[in-house]
Amino acid sequence: MTAAASATTDDRLWQAIRDEAQRAVASDPVFGASLAKAVLAHDDLAATLAALIGRRLGGNAAEQARFTAFSRDAFRHAPELVAASGRDLQAIVRSDPAIAGLLAPLLHFKGYVALQAWRVSNWLWHHDHRDAALLFQNEASNVLQVSIHPAADIGSSVYLDHATGIVIGAHAVIGEEVTILQNVSIGRGSELPTRSPRIGRGVFIGAGATILGDIRIGDFARIGADTVVTSDVPGGCTAVGNPARLTNCPEPASAA
Repeated sequence: MTAAASATTDDRLWQAIRDEAQRAVASDPVFGASLAKAVLAHDDLAATLAALIGRRLGGNAAEQARFTAFSRDAFRHAPELVAASGRDLQAIVRSDPAIAGLLAPLLHFKGYVALQAWRVSNWLWHHDHRDAALLFQNEASNVLQVSIHPAADIGSSVYLDHATGIVIGAHAVIGEEVTILQNVSIGRGSELPTRSPRIGRGVFIGAGATILGDIRIGDFARIGADTVVTSDVPGGCTAVGNPARLTNCPEPASAA
């Protein structure tokens, strides 16, 4: 997608969010006051996200202002972060049948704000602001119960569903369109040298799963609830159990 096309898509998404907020204000003036402050008071999605991150991570006005300023700076220098946040938001609407619009996940889903806070921390990590990056991780862990190391690598259209007890370690790689449920751990194993998992595109990771070590989870694989994975899972396969065993694999993977 070209930069111009991406900007047009972002503008349309922002307008859709504003339209939804305006309808909510009209139907419920009391609730609408908070919406006006959270969404309608801002000029674009970047400003809304920066304020949202600040409000959720900061314990007082000074801390909120600091997190908001870091986020605003990251979004200003790296507009692709805002584009990724838009794709994350749309992925929630596509993936969750209980969601009918953009406004609820934007304002109320802690997994969404935790992921956007990670995007800021990742930018800070790679621009020599590592103390600030780790501060973002620490506060997201304390407040939102989602701990993602700033050195992780995560694609867009990612959905952290329920988002309690999620831990993603340094240098883990997570592809596009991945869904991760609650109480999932993704990180290094005990072997030397220690390396982190690489999660392919479209992977679904069930609640309580643990994925450890220098392994690859292939595209569109499914990891069952409470599964412990310490070896590769071919694309399209389902892994279940502790230790994980493979099932429902495409024919070539089954033969292998």
